[in-house]
Amino acid sequence: MAKNWDTAGGPVKQRINEQIRAPRVRVIGEEGAQLGILSTLEALTAAREADLDLVEVAPTEDPPVCRIMDFGKFKYQQKKRQHRTHTHQTKVKEIRVRPKTGKHDIDVRVNRARDFLTHKDKVLLIVMFKGRELAHIEEGRRVLDEVVAQLEDVGKLEAPPTQHGRRIVCTLAPK
Repeated sequence: MAKNWDTAGGPVKQRINEQIRAPRVRVIGEEGAQLGILSTLEALTAAREADLDLVEVAPTEDPPVCRIMDFGKFKYQQKKRQHRTHTHQTKVKEIRVRPKTGKHDIDVRVNRARDFLTHKDKVLLIVMFKGRELAHIEEGRRVLDEVVAQLEDVGKLEAPPTQHGRRIVCTLAPK
């Protein structure tokens, strides 16, 4: 079903029941059968007898087209359909550690990275070096390997560890 747009370019709210302004409307029944062109009052009466709503579906036509339907159910199904078509935008989340980061702090960061990976986001693992720590790059590699090993069950290594100046960087993608 095509959306209705006003002259300013924004979506138009659908008119229902008493909100319909046209004196005569083309009516489609609840089963999809054409009921013909009726006055708005007659169409409203027909909708009320069926215990349903009269909904304007094509306001730009002459005369406007209205349908007899359960408007609440219709809106619910539209929202459900829109939610189903929504796709997740993958984001890159960053986790930073240092070679001297403690065991508990690493576990906390691993749990955050696990959350990111289960929500289909990528994780950029960074080991940062300061001062004389740069003389012990193997300690940073050990920390990075430990984190990657703990996340093997939810993520796979997308980019292997590479050194960029004072950092060692690698990327994990969700499985």
